Amino acid sequence: MITLELIAFIGSVLFGILLYWRESSSNRLYRFFNKLMYSRELQMKVTDRTGFVYEQRLVLRFIFITVIYLILLLVFRFLLPIDLGTVSIFASGIVGAVIGSYLASFIFKSSTIIDEQSDSISDALKDTFDKGKELLADVKDKVEGIDKELLEANSKSESAEVPTEKTQTVQPEKSARERLKDKGLL
Repeated sequence: MITLELIAFIGSVLFGILLYWRESSSNRLYRFFNKLMYSRELQMKVTDRTGFVYEQRLVLRFIFITVIYLILLLVFRFLLPIDLGTVSIFASGIVGAVIGSYLASFIFKSSTIIDEQSDSISDALKDTFDKGKELLADVKDKVEGIDKELLEANSKSESAEVPTEKTQTVQPEKSARERLKDKGLL
C-alpha cells in the first residue's frame, strides 16, 4: 500500500507541475468561471494572469486542488470497479499536487531571474577576472622588488666579508642511525 501511495504522490507532484505550467500559459478556464460567478464590475481584468493554481495563495491553491481531486475521486468511484480512492492516496495526491505547483513556481521564477541577471552576472565575472589580473600584476611587481632588494643586500654583505651568524657554516646534524654507527652500536 505504501508503494501505491508513493506512486500517487510522485504522480501528483508531476500533475501539480503540469497544472501550474498549463495555467501559466493560458488561464481560459479560470476566466470562464470568473465570468460566470461575478458581475461585470467584479470580473478580473484582461491583464490579470491569475488561475486556479497560477499566482494563487496557499489556501486557494489547496482548495482548488482538493476540488479537482474530489472530482477525480468521484469519477474513479463510479467508473472503476476497483476501490482505488482511499483516504491516504487522496491526501498524498493533494499534498503532492500542492508541492508540485510550488516547485513549478520556483522553477519559473528562478529561470526568469536568471534570464534577467545573466548579463549582469557575466559583467561581474569579467570585472572580477580583470581585478584578479591586476592583483597578480601587483603581487608580481612586489615580489620582483623584494628579490632585487635581497640581491643588493647579498652583494653588499659578500663584498664586506664580515662573518655573521647567518654566513657561518652550520654542519648538518647527523641522523640517529649515523650516531649509533659512530658509537659502534650498529
